[in-house]
Amino acid sequence: MIPILYSANDLKKIIADQAKSRRLSLSLTQDGLASRSGVSLGTLKSFERTGKISLETLLKLSIVLGTVDSFKDLFKMPLESYTSLEELKKESKKRKRGTLK
Repeated sequence: MIPILYSANDLKKIIADQAKSRRLSLSLTQDGLASRSGVSLGTLKSFERTGKISLETLLKLSIVLGTVDSFKDLFKMPLESYTSLEELKKESKKRKRGTLK
């Protein structure tokens, strides 16, 4: 399987288009979503047009759109195969640090 690579701009537009589609499927106007989420109408319009938005504002919109659960697994670590419960416990106690590359 060949991975599909997206630029940040591609992803911003895809997310904005999906949010707009979700809003319309819920029969919400831009004004309705803005007032329910506490996001300004101008910010919502700009987001749907350009994809630019802060994470906090995106989360506010996703709460109203019913998609906020998708964010909790965004950077979730994949489950690894362990041969025993003891091995899993030992691994979880190791201190993890980032490294410069």
